[in-house]
This record gives sequence, structure tokens and C-alpha cells, in this order.
Amino acid sequence: MANSVFSHGDVSRHCATVAQSLMLDVPPNIVWKEISDFVGLPGWVEGAKKTEFLSKVKRGIGAARKISFEDGSKVIEYAVGWSDGEYISYIATSGLPLDGYHATLSVFPKDGSSQVSWTSFLISNSPNMKQFEEFLTFIDSFYKNSLKNLKAKLEKPT
Repeated sequence: MANSVFSHGDVSRHCATVAQSLMLDVPPNIVWKEISDFVGLPGWVEGAKKTEFLSKVKRGIGAARKISFEDGSKVIEYAVGWSDGEYISYIATSGLPLDGYHATLSVFPKDGSSQVSWTSFLISNSPNMKQFEEFLTFIDSFYKNSLKNLKAKLEKPT
């Protein structure tokens, strides 16, 4: 876990970063195929029940999705950065208890294997620091468990 909480001197604004990485014993192109399926999240993202496109764009900047989770929550996200084989960056515009959320999933080649990193920047204008810290703990665990699911799915013997 690599979390950092930042302050602007304004007690009602909280900012933080969250990062998780994991090594997968599969080539980067296999990992990329899975994470670049913008609506393929239910196959490995913790609690994702259904993902659907909200845009005509299916790959690349401008792709939009709605993720429905098992707990009934729904999150809308837009791809804002995309480099084939390397990374996808996206923002959430609704469904999270935040005022801003920007995340990036990256794949790095490592001696025939792959390192996958999931990093994010979060901002909240709520004065409730305890709630913000609880959400940071949740998102850190969410990334960690989802990456473990990805590893189990992709390293499964065929």
C-alpha cells in the first residue's frame, strides 16, 4: 500500500493518492487485453456485477462506462488517457463519495512477466476526515483484491 494524504491548509478539503502493484506471470499483451476491455470488469474487479458502455467510443479517450456493483452502487467513468499496451487513465464523474477521482491502470514488462499498477488521486470537499480516510482504506483494499483476482484469472492453467 502506498497512500499519501495531502492538505491544502483548508480543513474541509482532503486530497490523497492510493497505489497498488502486483507481478503477474504472464506477458504484458495478455494483461493489456484484459484491462483494455473497458467493460470487462466483472471478470476480475471486486464486486463488479455489470459494466455497460455509455458512449459510441469503445476503446481510447472518450470511452464511457457505467459499472453496477453487487452492493447496488453505480459508478460512471470516462477514459481520459489511453496508450495501447501501456495504460488507461479514467475519471469517475458520479457514484463515489468524492469530488474528484482520477485513476490509472498501467502494465510494465518485467522479464517476460508483467507488473500491473493501479494508482489514483482523490479529492473530497467534505469536512469529515474520518470518512475520507475510511474510503481510502476501502479503495486500497479494493485495488489490492481486484489485482489479486486479475492475477488468478490470467495465471490460471489453460
